[in-house]
Amino acid sequence: MIKNYKTIYLGGSGEIIEKKSRFIATVEPVEDEESALAFIEKTKKNYWDARHNCFAYIIGKENPIMRCSDDGEPSGTAGRPMLDVLTGADLCNVCVVVTRYFGGTLLGTGGLVRAYSKSVQEGLQNSVVIEKKAAYIAEATCDYNWVGKLQYLSNQMTIPILETEYTESASMKFLIPIDEKGRFISQVTEATSAKVEVVITDETYFSEVDGEYILFKN
Repeated sequence: MIKNYKTIYLGGSGEIIEKKSRFIATVEPVEDEESALAFIEKTKKNYWDARHNCFAYIIGKENPIMRCSDDGEPSGTAGRPMLDVLTGADLCNVCVVVTRYFGGTLLGTGGLVRAYSKSVQEGLQNSVVIEKKAAYIAEATCDYNWVGKLQYLSNQMTIPILETEYTESASMKFLIPIDEKGRFISQVTEATSAKVEVVITDETYFSEVDGEYILFKN
């Protein structure tokens, strides 16, 4: 299980103008190469009248697939600089298409590299970038008199309590970052004199968006 990785939660777009040429970056989260290619084709159809629709994408967290295209621009002036921005931001599972409407003035090799790079940066600034953190979902069932102690420990260690169910006993569900698993379990065992057991029930990834914890399968 990979610990943490950065990706796009919500895609966005950004636009710059260089010597009357418009560069429009459209960013999208993607889970596989098929969805990346479908997004590229969709964007090309949306901007069918543009001279160039260059793209770059990164798929996968380990040994990722990386592809890019200059789409008719001079070799190495569009796709590669776009890909470099994505790798520089340490992102994965992301695709970006930069659409260029030619303004009549040649930008030169350096000008194109800067324009395509800057447009991707604009697109990322208008997207929601998140870090997905690896974690365990765990449960603990206890007498009511231990609830306050478990709440205190989770608050001290910044372990979110996903839910608490009260029946004849209290059942609490925790979201434990993988690096905190051993420490949290030992703290609970010590604080409750081993009367409360923390049981790992699942693996997940999570991120905090607008103050809310969101869970992901991968």
